[in-house]
Amino acid sequence: MTVFFIGAGPGDPDLITVKGARLVERCPVILYAGSLVPKAVIERAKPDAKVFNSADMDLDAITKVYTDAFANGEDVARVQTGDLSIYSSLAEQVRRLDALGIDWQVIPGVSSFQASAAALGQELTLPEKCQTIILSRASGRTPVPDKENLKSLAAHEATLCLFLSATLIRKVVRELSEVYPMSWPVAVVEKASHPEQRIIRGTLADIADKMHDANIRSTAMIIVSKVLGEQDFVDSKLYDPTFSHACRKARVGDGDTVNKEG
Repeated sequence: MTVFFIGAGPGDPDLITVKGARLVERCPVILYAGSLVPKAVIERAKPDAKVFNSADMDLDAITKVYTDAFANGEDVARVQTGDLSIYSSLAEQVRRLDALGIDWQVIPGVSSFQASAAALGQELTLPEKCQTIILSRASGRTPVPDKENLKSLAAHEATLCLFLSATLIRKVVRELSEVYPMSWPVAVVEKASHPEQRIIRGTLADIADKMHDANIRSTAMIIVSKVLGEQDFVDSKLYDPTFSHACRKARVGDGDTVNKEG
């Protein structure tokens, strides 16, 4: 018996992996985050599957689903949104499973920050402009460690993707404006990959008002980065004809090649 933790993706039911979908189709027990996982994902389950919605469950109730399935020798598809490596409650669940001697595996999924970048048509790293992405959240009812405050993170000038922070946008702006000019670019993607997806672009100066006017208060990814809309950047070395790598020798001209480190 195994509990399979499946990242169902950001909202579009087709963005679940093939492996994840096949597990939903075959597992006799399905436990899913009903507040966020699309019904179309769970409709893949067998007609006789036991289906539980974890939206109104606490950790003890969730654990009981696992222990009952374990007693019956039934695999469980534990379906959650996005990818299990980010803000997923995976750690607390598998700690319980380890203590109970129940086997588990993780099936990765598409994160909302990736779906948001796709919606924007945006590469979040650009050669010689930005080569780092920071995934974080603003400190609210759930605190963030002091050393991970937004002002400290902003000092890197990396692309900053903020989860679970839409209701704290004025706090986000206030903290980031201590490091960045108010003209710093910001994009917000609400419900990335859902049919009702919305995109708002702005700067630190106006993004809070734009979100307020649009009544965006949840299920939104905030991306703060100098790469947003940037066109003045050099091409990568990947397809540079003068750059050698393991799959291609550099060309100098007229068909000549030269060996370079790459």
